[in-house]
Amino acid sequence: MAPTVGDLRNEIRLAVDRFERPDSAGFTKESLAAICEAVDYEIDHDDYPPTSQMRAGILSSIGELESDDPEAVGSSFRKAELEAIADALDADS
Repeated sequence: MAPTVGDLRNEIRLAVDRFERPDSAGFTKESLAAICEAVDYEIDHDDYPPTSQMRAGILSSIGELESDDPEAVGSSFRKAELEAIADALDADS
């Protein structure tokens, strides 16, 4: 059976040393920052950028977007994007 969006989010959280969440909640800014670090997208950890900027940066860093333009992303990751992030993090480990 294919993993659910919640399963993928938890897989990504664990890959960046964050805690699993029992529901299918979206990523916190802290989790997005940890993912940014894991995919080598530099951000200011003292003053986090908007979540849309971090999502765009993550997708750009793994080759899913051509740029880190926050206008190019939705309000949350789609399942295919979560799969790409999980694959990228798995390849790095």
